[in-house]
Amino acid sequence: MFVILTIGFLYGSLIFWFLLGMKKIELFESKGLKAITKFSIIVPFRNEAEHLPALLDAINTIDYPESMFEVLFIDDDSNDNSVTIIEHFINANTNLNLFILPNQRQSNSPKKDAITTAIDRTKNDWIITTDADCILPPKWLHLLDERIQSKQPELIAGPVTYLSEHKFLNQFQLLDLHSLQGITIGAFGWKRPFLCNGANLAYKKEAFYDANGFSENDTIASGDDIFLMEKIVKLYPEKVDYLKSQEAIVYTNSQPDWNSLIHQRIRWAAKASAYNNSIGKTTALIVLLINLYLVVSFIGAITLLIPFSFFVFLMGFKLIIDFPILYKTASFFKQKNQLKYYLQSSLLYPFFSFYVAIRSFFFGYKWKDRKFIQ
Repeated sequence: MFVILTIGFLYGSLIFWFLLGMKKIELFESKGLKAITKFSIIVPFRNEAEHLPALLDAINTIDYPESMFEVLFIDDDSNDNSVTIIEHFINANTNLNLFILPNQRQSNSPKKDAITTAIDRTKNDWIITTDADCILPPKWLHLLDERIQSKQPELIAGPVTYLSEHKFLNQFQLLDLHSLQGITIGAFGWKRPFLCNGANLAYKKEAFYDANGFSENDTIASGDDIFLMEKIVKLYPEKVDYLKSQEAIVYTNSQPDWNSLIHQRIRWAAKASAYNNSIGKTTALIVLLINLYLVVSFIGAITLLIPFSFFVFLMGFKLIIDFPILYKTASFFKQKNQLKYYLQSSLLYPFFSFYVAIRSFFFGYKWKDRKFIQ
């Protein structure tokens, strides 16, 4: 009982700490400054023919001087018509600086290789990464530019959420991402960041080279965002920033089925053991333990080894602790309607999380039609 109470206290304290951190970052609004920053946007892709049209339409609506940004599409050996779609777009938009390059594979991480391939070809001082299944907001570059002018950072993390659908699987993922985004914002608020999302991440090209790029982490297929941020934070602890603006939100697609979601989460779990950030490791451990105790208490309750009321108490405690940070995050993303799935998602999440954790220890995962062994 003492152990469970201790874990519960640590979990509650941790979530409260993140909640206070979120309040430390104010909403950023444009002041209408003249654009001075030049950007190179990098988009790795592999077999994204389904999603590319939406991304390309969004690129066409970016409200920023055309001479001040370029977009580099890095083809990671696609075997659908993704390349053709992009080529047609390039031919139809000769006013934009658009390029398509083949990925130069050098490591076990195709995405890190793609970003490195692109950075070596970029013309501008600021790099932005995003994904081929994303939708970019029109004011995105203006907001990044103004944040750079006002804060002079080396790295800026931006907000990411899923496109909302009326399916439980989508809503489950949406609430899960909201929890991660809340933790991300909260940690940045305390100037102790350990999470970011490569779908909306900007950094100086010089900082990338100063951090020696993805070296030391290129044996791990995922983590192009977090590992790089860890290294830049170490070099420039006071020069990392979060762009908390609703006009800077990048929207992406959730996984279409449970199997794809499980493989995605195993891919995410695969990089956790290589984290160097103590707060990140502590957070992951406490979250894992609280979910483990929920699973164990449920099994104990249905086998009559412990009272069912104990499981209800634990679950109720977690529901109460989690709700404020999820509500605050959902409010920021203007997706409060999705909180109606909060109870169902919260009941399922400990079992889903436990299952993914167990599988990540014994199995690899499949991603973009490739198998990766941990």
